[in-house]
Amino acid sequence: QVQLVESGGGLVQPGGSLRLSCAASGSGLSTAAMAWHRQAPGKQRELVGIIYDTGRTTYADPAKDRFTISRDKTKNMIYLQMNSLKPEDTAVYYCYSRVADGFVSWGQGTQVTVSS
Repeated sequence: QVQLVESGGGLVQPGGSLRLSCAASGSGLSTAAMAWHRQAPGKQRELVGIIYDTGRTTYADPAKDRFTISRDKTKNMIYLQMNSLKPEDTAVYYCYSRVADGFVSWGQGTQVTVSS
């Protein structure tokens, strides 16, 4: 079983940057696919991007060229660096993991608000 704890959310002005962190614990993390999702008020949860155990990343269109996911396997941490933030990036951001046997875990989420 995997536990995920996000941190780093907050209020940022449009055009600003923010880095979210996700601390993971449990078994199977070294081969797990990790991801960030987000959910804006009144909207469905959507994928931001994925980082695989190989380090390969894929991003949803809204995140391309602005967001970067990275991973430190030695610390069981994943990060989401967000640049050029826009008001429409306002959402609760969730960390996600899927281990090799298919078991999925979610963090509790961290609020990101982009506003002047």
